[in-house]
Amino acid sequence: MKFKTQDKQNQLIENISSSHLVVGVDIAQEAHVARAVSFRGIALGRPLEFGSLGEGFKAFGLWIQDLFISCNLSKVIVGMELTGHYWLSRRESNSSLGRHRLS
Repeated sequence: MKFKTQDKQNQLIENISSSHLVVGVDIAQEAHVARAVSFRGIALGRPLEFGSLGEGFKAFGLWIQDLFISCNLSKVIVGMELTGHYWLSRRESNSSLGRHRLS
């Protein structure tokens, strides 16, 4: 039986639970914008605009921690728009913080 890409995507989606914070990040050259939603797609908190350097990534991490506390969540899934080369610094920041990219 041939494994379909859609089946893999469905398996990943089924793993999202009510304890997940789902974050989408629009990557740009100088400033990125992050938005958080619940596992049902309900907007949580306010969007965050953050820079491409270390301080911006630190603010991003603190923003996620604040949402964990205020929304009583314990897991996060971050999705990024990987356009051009602007996402590379974000990937390096994740690696230095012990985070890994999920595919």
